[in-house]
Amino acid sequence: MRAEHGDSEPGWKAGPLVIGPVWRDWGRGLLDLLLPPSSLDGAAALSGGLTAAAFSKVTFLDDPVCDGCGLAMAYADEARCPACQAKPRAFRRARAACVYDEHSRDLVLKLKHADRPELAGLFARWLSRAATPLLDAADAVVPVPVHRARLLRRRYNQAAEIARPLARLAGLAYLPDALVRKRDTASQGGKSASGRRRNVAAAFAVPEARRGQVAGRRIVLVDDVLTTGATAEGCARALLAAGAADVTLSVVARVTEMQTRPI
Repeated sequence: MRAEHGDSEPGWKAGPLVIGPVWRDWGRGLLDLLLPPSSLDGAAALSGGLTAAAFSKVTFLDDPVCDGCGLAMAYADEARCPACQAKPRAFRRARAACVYDEHSRDLVLKLKHADRPELAGLFARWLSRAATPLLDAADAVVPVPVHRARLLRRRYNQAAEIARPLARLAGLAYLPDALVRKRDTASQGGKSASGRRRNVAAAFAVPEARRGQVAGRRIVLVDDVLTTGATAEGCARALLAAGAADVTLSVVARVTEMQTRPI
């Protein structure tokens, strides 16, 4: 007789239901057949990313790039651009997946302001390729933080949404709370380089309870866009002050000239 009220029969123990990869793929294929997925750029249906037309318009950054800031370089003779040679940054190296222009901007802003967190997985895949040299030499991934007031308004941190799957793809530790933003700084959009530095001065810190996670570790800092590097610089300084052995930067898009539009 079966036991009542959900109890198992004597000698039989219920265990978790395990779905193998074959059945998982079959189920995903059936779901796609019943509910055809839309492309992430909102055009014709396409499973797994952008339409071919949208993908072809994105300017991806491949070598040669500046090892210090990820800027595209015409020749591979120099490891660093003149700006990085003249003034090294707190983050030792940087890589960007693509150029921030009219084609990538829409995707980045959809993630940041239009409640489209599903784009984060796509960006993480881009970065797993573009930032391979940094990830291979790292111990952990840390997202650039947003202030809790902004987090309540936006409901998620776009950098964290990218950093989480990126850490999983790279097999690295994910440290979402290693950095905090102490001040709810104004948007960096439209500010000069010096204005950006002043805006985020002393805005970031590693909480005392998280310093043990950071000390002695090689960290890849993750953000959506690199413009002047002021935000990443402030984050890197805070991580190094907490004992990080090394800080590098991985971003989805790299501004190639000063932007006047909000980011």
